[in-house]
Amino acid sequence: MGNGPASERHGGNLAAAARRLGRSPTFLLDASASLVPFAPPPAARLALLRASLGAAPRVYPDRGWQRLRALLGRLHGLPDDWVLPGNGAAELFTWAARDAAALGESLLPVPGFADYPRALACWGGRWQPLPLPLSWPGAFPQPFPAGPEPPTGHPGAPVLWLTNPHNPTGQLWSRDSLEPLLRRHQLVICDEAFLPLVPGGEAQSLIPLLIDHPNLVVVRSLTKLLSLAGLRLGYALGAPQRLQRWAAWRDPWPVNGLALAVAERLLERPQWLPRWTGRVQRWTGREGPWLAGRLRRWPQLTPLPSAANFLLVRSDRSLVGLRCDLEARHGILLRDCRSFAGLGECWLRIGLQDRRGHRRLLRALERELG
Repeated sequence: MGNGPASERHGGNLAAAARRLGRSPTFLLDASASLVPFAPPPAARLALLRASLGAAPRVYPDRGWQRLRALLGRLHGLPDDWVLPGNGAAELFTWAARDAAALGESLLPVPGFADYPRALACWGGRWQPLPLPLSWPGAFPQPFPAGPEPPTGHPGAPVLWLTNPHNPTGQLWSRDSLEPLLRRHQLVICDEAFLPLVPGGEAQSLIPLLIDHPNLVVVRSLTKLLSLAGLRLGYALGAPQRLQRWAAWRDPWPVNGLALAVAERLLERPQWLPRWTGRVQRWTGREGPWLAGRLRRWPQLTPLPSAANFLLVRSDRSLVGLRCDLEARHGILLRDCRSFAGLGECWLRIGLQDRRGHRRLLRALERELG
């Protein structure tokens, strides 16, 4: 069986995989994307129903996102002009990359998320890799391996892109180790899309450093946490002048009315959000170690320590055949890691599922590797 088109290698393209495999999407277990595997909170489903029956589908969305910006600002203790909603985090990376390309070369930790080079390529942006070690201890948070400061007279790359927790390794970087990097670079773009899903993750967020560091931008995803990834709602936090510039570059309505209405309804009642976040974090903290422990029964699979809702798995042999067999014979999708610079066919990433999904994966592995 083939490796699938390049458009599927980033994971999460369930419809394309179903067509290719000749299966119903409901049959497939998609562990190629790192999503919350249970239904959205009842409050979110009710908000979506009310929004779809109300005015949201009939009228243009608020182009200034005034209400949502105020609510997100309240959530993070920031003025509303320090908030910019977006059509998922990916859209915001495109505008971050325009700023980055104008400043010069970017430094990208590798292996790393392929969307950052994609965004830089939109503007002809140049980048150089910052290689990360491919083994690490299991205690989190960890210091970021930034390396020594450039010598005097050699400032190095003016822009640094960070992911915390890191994708695809699942490492959680400590805020104390990241803060000095804000003095080293003219612009630091920190992707915290997965951070709310990590037990204890918020303690390492760079959001508290924003007011004192106008060269810092933090990008978050709201719909990833809420199990509503299809609504596409992310937001950037940063200095107002920068976010105003980004807003002037965009299409007029990058955030759809349903996403706005749902987010506003939910954030107007903030008391339920900590309870939901706690449930998600308990799932991450429980299922990650449970699955990793059971994967170790196969000597050809080495799951690396992860603080996030996904596991990076290493082998001393190619895992392409195993991944393809899991798809074709069992309807289980895992992430092909060849799209991550610095990895290759001996690596897989597994997005955490619920216990039932993990048992299905383990039964399939037993049949293929047992």
